[in-house]
Amino acid sequence: MNSVKTEQKNILLNGEWKESENGNRITLYSPAMGEEIGSVPALSEKEVDEAVKTANAAQKDWKNTPLHERKQLLYRWADNLVENKEKIGSMIMHEVAKKKSSAIDEVVRTADLIRHTAEEACRITGDLLTGDSYNGGSPKKIAQVNRVPLGVVLAIAPFNYPVNLSASKIAPALMMGNGIVFKPATQGSLSGIMMIEELDKAGLPEGLVNIATGRGSEIGDALVTNPGINQISFTGGSETGMNMAKKASMVPMVLELGGKDPAIVLEDADLDKAAKEIAAGAFSYSGQRCTAIKRVLVKEDTADELVAKIKEKAEELKVGQPEENADITPLINKKSADYVQGLIDDAIDKGAEVITGDDRNGSLLAPTLLDKVTTESRVAWEEPFGPVLPIIRVKSEEEAVQIANESEYGLQASVFTQDIDAANRIADQLEVGSVQLNGKTSRGPDHFPFLGVKQSGQGVQGVRYSLLSLSREKVKVFNG
Repeated sequence: MNSVKTEQKNILLNGEWKESENGNRITLYSPAMGEEIGSVPALSEKEVDEAVKTANAAQKDWKNTPLHERKQLLYRWADNLVENKEKIGSMIMHEVAKKKSSAIDEVVRTADLIRHTAEEACRITGDLLTGDSYNGGSPKKIAQVNRVPLGVVLAIAPFNYPVNLSASKIAPALMMGNGIVFKPATQGSLSGIMMIEELDKAGLPEGLVNIATGRGSEIGDALVTNPGINQISFTGGSETGMNMAKKASMVPMVLELGGKDPAIVLEDADLDKAAKEIAAGAFSYSGQRCTAIKRVLVKEDTADELVAKIKEKAEELKVGQPEENADITPLINKKSADYVQGLIDDAIDKGAEVITGDDRNGSLLAPTLLDKVTTESRVAWEEPFGPVLPIIRVKSEEEAVQIANESEYGLQASVFTQDIDAANRIADQLEVGSVQLNGKTSRGPDHFPFLGVKQSGQGVQGVRYSLLSLSREKVKVFNG
């Protein structure tokens, strides 16, 4: 296999691409091959503060830029991404071990998201209220309600979608008139920087977007607690998100955190469709998705047939390297692989049966299907972020709902049944942000609202919802 070309990327700070003033860099390695793929600067707290101040200064002009000019910038950015989809997609593949076709698709999907965001922002209009619509109010009192930018947005992205989930924060923030400090995931920062390079080439105003690379443990607090930050949009682990919320205090936040998405399968479900959707939902990108199906709740008399069908689908998946376009690729690092293996081993110790999988080579784990998992097992409750799917057999629909709702998470759930009344009944009881009926849990389409409850997050994303969260109401009252 050919060696990967290393990319020595710099950061965009105050309109210039530069090294960190301290000269420190973080070397990044391919999760799949273990070879060096590049490096990025490790910023100091002083440079973090400079990034925030620079964004604040540039935002003062940007908020007065006509909406149609902002829209054209985003369209040029989208065009640049598509033009460079192979190059950026290849970096995503090397950097986060995502199969090549999915990595390229991520870039194209991101361009679509950016264009839709630009268009939708032009459809957000204000309100005009008259006083006499309220009891005793005067018709001469009129309120004009507009939406205005928040100021500077701190966009913190995860490793698993280093381009798409970054742009889903940056594009709406720009369209609503905000400045941005972009903190990419360390493993994912090369791809994130390449994305911003294309934005810069599209005519980005100087200083409006600044990149802050570095370990979260070293610069995270300096970013989150900086008084110049007016909103934080974070995608990542629940524990990190909750700690961040405490430190950020009164700063508004949109948090996309973890999940333990259940699939509830009733006796009358189309089991072929259910097995296909569950396998895709559980094992896509090796399960490294917050919306992955992470447990199946099914009654005993349906379980054997369903498990056999999921086993068949799981064993059809190609296990290998991202360059080979494998379906199951190495996890992001050894620590993650060790954690997933620990969940599998614990479940086996507590009586679970391995139907397929439990085969490991370094950070590459075969898709693992575990049957007869008990609720005493860690894998019944903890988010693996890896290719393992536990089957929990239940005695009733009520028990399935109870187990689903006992989770600390509440992102999404799937219900498989041909009974629309049962589907609605169960969906209404589930404590999650979204319920998929006869389909796998997933984020898109990107204009749908996307949200979690409990420890799965706060706030709502999705194109229009993100635009609204990245702006606020401003009221002018005319007294006649």
